[in-house]
Order: sequence, then structure tokens, then C-alpha cells
Amino acid sequence: MSGGGHGAVEGSNKRVALLISVLALFLAGAETLAKSAQTEALGANVEASNQWAYFQARTIRATVLKTADETLALTSPAAGNEAAVKAKREDWAKTIARWESEPATGEGRKELAAKAKDAEHRRDLALERYHHYELASAAFQVGIVLASAQVITGIVLLAFAGGFLGFAGLALAAFGMFAPHTLPFLH
Repeated sequence: MSGGGHGAVEGSNKRVALLISVLALFLAGAETLAKSAQTEALGANVEASNQWAYFQARTIRATVLKTADETLALTSPAAGNEAAVKAKREDWAKTIARWESEPATGEGRKELAAKAKDAEHRRDLALERYHHYELASAAFQVGIVLASAQVITGIVLLAFAGGFLGFAGLALAAFGMFAPHTLPFLH
């Protein structure tokens, strides 16, 4: 009779060991996704910073050129230089307009701002995903601990709690992957 009880405990331990293995597998996946999302967020943040820096440089250069144009407009050109002054001011006006919007190269202020905002959006999305994956990892880790404690204590409820946390971790990872803006408490 005691052999039957021992076999039941051994079978239970095997199931818990399998649960722990599955939770560890999911943990590894969630950690990999989290690291990937974190790397993507950092890259997008650098890209956004670069675009905004270029935007600022264009703004400064345009301001300097506008100031020079205004100064030239307020001064009286020497006799015979009127045409040269007019040509220079027209050239500056074209340059300022090109710096404002340059669709061909994507380097106008308008295009740079759009690129920077897109990079910020990608950064924010990656960070949302990262937070979900980190919480999923935590759920898997706690689930592993609880399931491991069941082997030691024999308290079956701990294995169920570990399994529940595994499902919660899967749900968090799925939200992170497919709908990262859905859970408002993670924003």
C-alpha cells in the first residue's frame, strides 16, 4: 500500500517538474522578447534624438539666414548693387524654403519632424511591449518558485498557483506582442 502512495507522489512530482520546465521555457521566451523590445526602444530613441538634432540644426541655420536677409533688407545697397542684393535675397529665400520642406531628400524640417515622431512612436510601442514582457517574466519566475515549493511541501495548491501564474504570464506576453496599448494599468 505504501508503494501506491509513493507512486502517486512520484507521478505528482513529475507533473510539477514538467510544469516547471514549461514555465522555464516561457520565461526564456519572455526574457528574449523583453530584451529585443528594449533594444528596439533604445535604437528608436537614438534615431529620434538624431532626427530632432538635425531638425534643430536646420532651424538654427534658417534663423541665421533669415536674420542675415532681414539685415540686408534694412540696409541700403550701394549704387549698382541692387540687383546683386536682390539675387542674394532670392537665393536665401529658396534655401530657407528648401530647409523647411525637402521631400526629395527627406531632410527638410517638416520631413525631419515626421521621421522623429515616427521613431518616437516606435520607441514608445517597444517600451510598452517591454513592460508587458517583463511582467510576464516575473509571473513565470514566481510560478516556477511556487511549483518548486510544491515539490518540497507537498501542498498541491502551490502547483496550481504556479500554473495560474504561467497562464497570466502567457496572457501578458500575448498582450505585449499583439495589443500593447490594451492594458491601461501598464502605461
